[in-house]
Amino acid sequence: MVTAGDFRNGVTFEMDGSVYSIIEFQHVKPGKGAAFVRTKIRNVLTGAVTEKTFNPNDKYPTAYIERKDMEYLYNMDGLYYFMDNETYEQQAINADILGDSFKFVKENMQCRVLSYKGNVFGIEPPNFVELMVTSTEPGVRGDTATNVTKPATVETGATIRVPLFINEGEMIRIDTRTGEYMERA
Repeated sequence: MVTAGDFRNGVTFEMDGSVYSIIEFQHVKPGKGAAFVRTKIRNVLTGAVTEKTFNPNDKYPTAYIERKDMEYLYNMDGLYYFMDNETYEQQAINADILGDSFKFVKENMQCRVLSYKGNVFGIEPPNFVELMVTSTEPGVRGDTATNVTKPATVETGATIRVPLFINEGEMIRIDTRTGEYMERA
């Protein structure tokens, strides 16, 4: 059991038959009245984010999320296949579970598969990936201000914004959490 007064970022708990994860929390002690905990929570199964206030004495059962490192193998017919690194068993995961950041993952990359009571609800790709730029326009110097970017397509098919000096065939590092260009690899 976890009390609302012990909430921290990343804590998972069960409430009303669903599993929630704390994104943000704030302990509020007003000058008049009782203290409370203001939170922003995410339903880990649906991904919905809501704001909710709790009494610091409220108790909720702790939800244990299993995080397992698996290798992405291939996709076929809308299913994405992952291999457990310890048992070498393959697991098929539906495309709607993957999320936006999966567009930066290529075959044979290690990902973290998130599950609750055996049901997979999400995939965490590596925080940073190195991918090759397959197509981009040549950068033209001229009437430019600072931080001028252009669109570029990487080998997984995702399109991101990169600085003008990046050319086709170059390896770049991308932050998968934000989808932003970080540096040359």
